[in-house]
Amino acid sequence: MTQPSPSNKPIVAAFDFDGTITTRDALLPFLIEVAGFWASLRKFTKLSPKFAGYLLHQITRQEVKEEILTRFFAGMPIEQLRELGEAFARSNTLKQLVRPEAKRRIDWHRRQNHRCILISASIDVFLQPWSKRAGFEDLICSQLEVDPGGNVTGRLNGLNCWGPEKQRCLEALLGPRNTYTLYAYGDSRGDKELLAYADFPFYRKMS
Repeated sequence: MTQPSPSNKPIVAAFDFDGTITTRDALLPFLIEVAGFWASLRKFTKLSPKFAGYLLHQITRQEVKEEILTRFFAGMPIEQLRELGEAFARSNTLKQLVRPEAKRRIDWHRRQNHRCILISASIDVFLQPWSKRAGFEDLICSQLEVDPGGNVTGRLNGLNCWGPEKQRCLEALLGPRNTYTLYAYGDSRGDKELLAYADFPFYRKMS
């Protein structure tokens, strides 16, 4: 295990979720859990023009994500979706996606009394219960927008927590960068800024 450099500063460990803690994206299995396989397939088929638009750089990552969330969740009571998220967080489906080496690394940081933060572009309804169970002190992630009646709109409340937004949100939570030592774990382009921000960056590895 990499040891922190001697310092009186508090130590923070920030982990990406999809592809870093898990073997692959966890949103798709959650969508299937909520809607069922065949209904999900039909929804994704109808979304194919949006995916093509994203690949052709005609719409943004956030826009295509909100199209997906709208297709699956718009009009659903947020409390119902939170219950489904809680069930998914406890499910074998999600447990089987978690890398054993990621769990060991999280546990190592916790034993050192480091502040563990989960930072992900995925959505809050299943990440919140999962992160609490895994021992994270803080969660930074994409938040679903809810209308005054308590129903999901399909849009995000704020920006998709990806790329520069991860660094911005971490800075907003923790304050000046020189006040703590940062370990960061990521696996993709969406983690580039977070990893560049860290004292100890880990790209597609845990130690």
